[in-house]
Amino acid sequence: MIYAKNIDALAYRGIHPNLDLALAHITPEFLAGVGYERTELKGSDVYVTRFTYETVPEEESFFEAHKKYLDIHIMTDGFEGVEIAPPRELEEFDRVEANDFYAYRGPAHYRLTLSPGDFLVVFPNDAHRIKMQLDAPETVTKVVFKVRIIED
Repeated sequence: MIYAKNIDALAYRGIHPNLDLALAHITPEFLAGVGYERTELKGSDVYVTRFTYETVPEEESFFEAHKKYLDIHIMTDGFEGVEIAPPRELEEFDRVEANDFYAYRGPAHYRLTLSPGDFLVVFPNDAHRIKMQLDAPETVTKVVFKVRIIED
């Protein structure tokens, strides 16, 4: 997991070439132009989409994890709670292997607030619970990069 400010994104280069490509696009200009349709930067290896939704109470959320992709969550408007835990310490209740999606329930190890100007990188096997309201439901908008770092 990496939790940092957008302006520091390039400091995390060198982990994987696909991650480097995504990090280079964490700029105000690029993020402002991301739409609600998937935009591919490198085919299905690196792509990005904008999302707008209402945050929900903790009991309505769940952890998700991936095995081939990492996610980069970049808050552009609003605030949401995020929790992180190792999947091996959670109970899996759903999976869609074709979509690299694994769903879990259980206790968090870390909790953070994703705010405008922040980004969060969750690696394969970093289970993350997103969309969590802080004090009350709130409409948030964020940009999410999907970055393949494990080949089939």
